[in-house]
Amino acid sequence: MGNWALRLSVTVTTVLAAITVGPAAHADAPVDYVALGDSYSSGTGATGATGTCMRSPNGYPRLWVNRHETSSFAFVACGGATTDDVRATQVSSLGAGTDLVTITIGGNDAGFATGAISCVLGSDEVCLGVVEAARIYIRTVLPGRLDRTYADITTRAPSAEVVVLGYPRLFETGACPGGLSLVKRQALNAAADDLATVTAARAQAAGLTWADTRPIFAGHGVCAAAPWINRVNLLNLTSTFHPNNAGYANGYLPALENVTG
Repeated sequence: MGNWALRLSVTVTTVLAAITVGPAAHADAPVDYVALGDSYSSGTGATGATGTCMRSPNGYPRLWVNRHETSSFAFVACGGATTDDVRATQVSSLGAGTDLVTITIGGNDAGFATGAISCVLGSDEVCLGVVEAARIYIRTVLPGRLDRTYADITTRAPSAEVVVLGYPRLFETGACPGGLSLVKRQALNAAADDLATVTAARAQAAGLTWADTRPIFAGHGVCAAAPWINRVNLLNLTSTFHPNNAGYANGYLPALENVTG
C-alpha cells in the first residue's frame, strides 16, 4: 500500500509540474496605433470634440486606446476629410513600425454633408436627386479613390493590420415626429448601403480588414428610442447625423474590438 501511494504521489507531482512548467501565457504586446479618417473617426458628434478637426476623447480611437496596451498612438483623423486629405496629410503618420491602422473614409468624397443638408432643408424631390447623384458617384468614382488610399496606407505601413470601418445606416424607418420624411430616410439609408458595399469590396480587395457597423447600429439610428446618432442640431450643425457618445462606446468600439480583440 505504501509503494502504491508513493507511485501515485510521484505521478500527480509530475502531471502538475508539466502543467505548471508549460509555456507561460503572454499578454498582447503593446501596439503602435494610428487612427486615420474623417469625422466618424475623429469623434465629431461626441462630447469633448474640439479643434479644427473636431477630435473627441469619446470617439472610438481613444476609447480603444483606453482599453488596450499601446506603445504609441497618433490620432490624425479629421472632420471633413476626403480620400485626398488622407493621402496628402494623414498617411505621413504611418511607418514601418505601425501595428494597427483604423479608418473611416469616403463619405465626404460622396458629398455626405451636402446631401444631408439638402435632405434636411429641401423637398423629397430635391433630396432624392442629390442622393441619387451621390449613389452614382459611390458606384463609379469612389472605388478608384479608395484603392489609391488603401494602397498608400499599405505601402507606408506594410506590417500593420488595417481596419476599415463602415458607416451605419443613419435612420430608423418607423415613426419620426419632427424628423425627415420616410422617403428621405429610406434614400439616405440606401446610399449608406451602397457606400458599405463598395467600401467593403475595395478594402477586401486590398487585403484589409472590413468592419461593418450597420448590424451593431440597427435599432439605434435617428428616430430610435435610444439613438446612437445625433439628430439635426441647429446649435451644433457639425454634430448632426454623427454618432454620439453611445454610438462610439456601444457601436464603433465593439465593431473594432470584434476584429482586433
